[in-house]
Amino acid sequence: MQNQENAMKHLKEHATYPATKAELVAHCNNLSDFPEEDKKEFADSLPEGTYNSAEEVSKALGW
Repeated sequence: MQNQENAMKHLKEHATYPATKAELVAHCNNLSDFPEEDKKEFADSLPEGTYNSAEEVSKALGW
C-alpha cells in the first residue's frame, strides 16, 4: 500500500461500520484518489469477514 496513512484516515472518516469485506472493497474501488494497485492490494489482503471499525480492518491487514 503506497499511502497506508491516507487509507487509514479514509477508513476512519468515511467508511460505515459494520461492513463486510465486499462492502469495504466496493467502497475502496470507488475512490479516485487511490491507485489501482493499492485497491487491488487492499482487496487481495483483507480477509473475509465483517468489521466493526477501522481499527479492526487495520489489524486484519497487519498494519
